[in-house]
Amino acid sequence: MKLPNKVYDVLKWVAMVGLPATTTLWLTLASIWGFPYAEPIGATLGAVTVFLGALLGISSIQYAKAQEVEAGEEDG
Repeated sequence: MKLPNKVYDVLKWVAMVGLPATTTLWLTLASIWGFPYAEPIGATLGAVTVFLGALLGISSIQYAKAQEVEAGEEDG
């Protein structure tokens, strides 16, 4: 799965900044204000964050391998 650079950059920001910040905000406000389903929603956000991070990691590894192959073809 090769993602366009812009899509990768947006998803990386979402996974590294957006979702963790949202999870922390939700869990903090839910604790203070007694919002319902605090833990299930926080756990769901955390699971989505980890899943997205794993997909981005796979994409990054595949991209690096493709770059190595291309560099090898140029050398030889």
